[in-house]
Amino acid sequence: MSATLTLAKEILSRPSITPDDHGCQQIIAQRLKAIGFEITDYPLNQVSNLWAKRGTQEPTLCFAGHTDVVPVGKEADWLSPPFIPTIRDGKLYARGAADMKSSIAAMITACERFIKKHPSHQGSIAFLITSDEEGTAIDGTQAVLKQLKSLSQIPTWCLVGEASSTDKLADTIKVGRRGSLTADVTVIGKQGHVAYPHLAKNPIHMALKALAEIAQTTWDLGYHPFPATTLQFANIHAGTGANNVIPGILETNFNLRFSPALTPETIQQKVETILQQHDVEYEIKWRLSGKPFYTNVNSKLVQSVTETIERVLGYCPIHSTTGGTSDGRFFAEYGVQVVEIGPNNSSIHQVNEWIDVEELEQLSHLYEAILVDLLVR
Repeated sequence: MSATLTLAKEILSRPSITPDDHGCQQIIAQRLKAIGFEITDYPLNQVSNLWAKRGTQEPTLCFAGHTDVVPVGKEADWLSPPFIPTIRDGKLYARGAADMKSSIAAMITACERFIKKHPSHQGSIAFLITSDEEGTAIDGTQAVLKQLKSLSQIPTWCLVGEASSTDKLADTIKVGRRGSLTADVTVIGKQGHVAYPHLAKNPIHMALKALAEIAQTTWDLGYHPFPATTLQFANIHAGTGANNVIPGILETNFNLRFSPALTPETIQQKVETILQQHDVEYEIKWRLSGKPFYTNVNSKLVQSVTETIERVLGYCPIHSTTGGTSDGRFFAEYGVQVVEIGPNNSSIHQVNEWIDVEELEQLSHLYEAILVDLLVR
């Protein structure tokens, strides 16, 4: 069994459901310390954060990832226990196999081989690993980066190991992501008897047309290379459960994934204008999870990753900005060039999550080749 597969199975066996790291970062720290990395822990509340760095010179290439995973769902639906890594038909099954503990293992073994061959490499190598990516993402990467900023330790480049591939390894890399903005809306009415509607104020009736207009709004037509902004309602609730009571409030929330064509302020103003135009009495709370970010395709990092994939794997990757958010957004706020490159994403957050064993080995060697391209001159 290869070093990468062995390490992946060791980390995957830890039931590190967010925000519990469950000892994963201790394993990572031991491996990195053995090859010359200085280790700093940044625990915050229930979150474990690890910063490891080898070297003092610029530029710095930072590998970023997370050890926390989402809950397993209905365990009886798994063909093998989710925290007992199991190989079947060339695939490694476990919670976190694709998202994204296997990528961390590939990063570490890539560094082990690279440092053995190039002990006096240019620049520096770093790792920022958190157990708060799948959760609120407040006490993880963004908190550590604030500390690193105060220490003048912000890296030059960042490779995030999120699952980015679709049909084959590295056929798609993420060079940006849309922003994420959520609205929690309470529509305020007056509870009463359904037979006496003139004595009540039905928040459902008040809200329907306004919410429909919000749902049907065209926010933009895309902003190259970003897809168009989308809005999706996620939850809506009103009523006591009785069929003869007009409810007093309606509660709903919706999320927008927005391109750089919009600002959070523009979106907020538009939504609230619609509510006001329909004479809706409401309270609204906005939560900005991340702003859009984009790493130019002509940047050093994107060019290096693209050319390395072509050289090592024989094809040119698609440069994508689709999908959800990632911790790459926090690095981008500090001007860091960010690329996400990792395994097949078709099973992430699903029952029977998997990674192809052969592609796991290829991923480790691809990370190593990127290190060579960036730090060996």
